[in-house]
Amino acid sequence: MKSTKCIAIVLAAGQGKRMSTETKKQYLLIDNKPILYYSLHVFQGSSIIDEIILVTSQEDILYCQKEIVEKYSLTKVTSIIAGGKERYHSVYEGLKSIEACQYVFIHDGARPFIDEEILERAFETVMRTNACVIAVKAKDTVKIADENGIIHKTPNRNLVWIIQTPQVFSYEVIKNAYTELMLSEKDGAAQGITDDAMVFEKYARQPIQLVWGTYENIKITTQEDLKIAEVFVKYQ
Repeated sequence: MKSTKCIAIVLAAGQGKRMSTETKKQYLLIDNKPILYYSLHVFQGSSIIDEIILVTSQEDILYCQKEIVEKYSLTKVTSIIAGGKERYHSVYEGLKSIEACQYVFIHDGARPFIDEEILERAFETVMRTNACVIAVKAKDTVKIADENGIIHKTPNRNLVWIIQTPQVFSYEVIKNAYTELMLSEKDGAAQGITDDAMVFEKYARQPIQLVWGTYENIKITTQEDLKIAEVFVKYQ
């Protein structure tokens, strides 16, 4: 029986401007269910996750409660809270709302195709390492360019990974790292922060282990992504 407490923070506060739809992308439907439902459903059914904190915009809290959490009987969602202006603000709000746990799984609600095997690999790894992120190796050659779009260098493709979520950490360590970030935010420390691993790298100063994800674990950002997601759901 699992003795450690794990909490998932699911981020759904974004506006999804690149999707160019009136409906926020996390509420767009795939096979008649909102994108946000799919990852919440996986966390709900996981033996690893004890609670889920859903972070959304203030105006969407009631909608999420009625049309997602209650409608789909997501009983592990213990709180729905308002996020902030940027992603890192929303993560910080989620971390602050936790009273106590050993590990926290931070996940983008726009990634609907996580599965139990991913969670199991992450859980096994974080217990050994304190920090891990789901990722896959780059399939394509990657070029590093300068500000004028001129190729600067070509990294070894075998060493290039595409980072996904969930990103999983010791709760106390990642909370302390985010607290340091917020204290130094006015000094520009948050500029360029796009994921939790960057915060951990900068303030916790501990190694982060990469854990194999799946190429299906896409983040739905554009209309093209939505079409791909519909195919994935159809053939699951």
